[in-house]
Amino acid sequence: MPVVWLRVALGLYSIGLVYSVAALGRRSRWITRFTAPAVQLGMIFHFVSLAEFAHQQGSWVSSIHDLESLLAFMLMFGFALVFARYRTVTPGMLIFPAVFLLTFAAALGKNPIVFTSPMLRKPWIAVHITLILAGYAALLFSLAACVLYLLQERGLKSKSRLAISRLPALDVIDQIGYRSLLLGFPIMTLGLLTGVVLAQSEFGAAFMRDPKILLSLLMWAVYIVLLYTRWSAGWRGRRAALLASAAFVTAIAAWTANNVSSIHRFTR
Repeated sequence: MPVVWLRVALGLYSIGLVYSVAALGRRSRWITRFTAPAVQLGMIFHFVSLAEFAHQQGSWVSSIHDLESLLAFMLMFGFALVFARYRTVTPGMLIFPAVFLLTFAAALGKNPIVFTSPMLRKPWIAVHITLILAGYAALLFSLAACVLYLLQERGLKSKSRLAISRLPALDVIDQIGYRSLLLGFPIMTLGLLTGVVLAQSEFGAAFMRDPKILLSLLMWAVYIVLLYTRWSAGWRGRRAALLASAAFVTAIAAWTANNVSSIHRFTR
């Protein structure tokens, strides 16, 4: 049944994907009114799937598909928060495709990498993974907001009515990006701290030489620079987008470092 619920969520998320494609063609008005209710209903089915998987397996994460599914849910939860506060679907233009692809891989993918380490059954590991993925989701939202900011800024300069009417005001887009950072940074920090404590108790000081750890710390440092430049220097537009892109690329590198990490592989 968990896979069934996940596939139902995937079907509902496909409406968000259609919205994203229609928005690129500036023909999204007809589907906008259905998008938020559909994807939020999908998020409910998605949560049921995650909960049933965790109950059956005794862990939030037992394979790479579980990680993909959990990250997709975190992105959708972030969208739900943004929609509740700003009543705009437009961040979904960039978020929904990522959610759909991650959920598609989790729901229909074959022969996933299975994590067999008993460490994954420890409650604090679940907390660590959930916090880290929530931090990744916040970074992606910040990047999406920066891209939307550039699009709206360009539309205002070119006096394109379609671009201006399709996107929120620059101030609203900027608030979404900035608040994503403000929320994501402490979450990411807590996730890294719980990981450090767990790794220290399990592996000793040697864990600091692991490439996954080093890249995660680099990502955290870029996160700090991104927050500082937004808060103190008031960076907006292109400079903020470039720095958000750098932070996201670092996050992707930290994610893929699982393949060369002796600590985070969780397989035997």
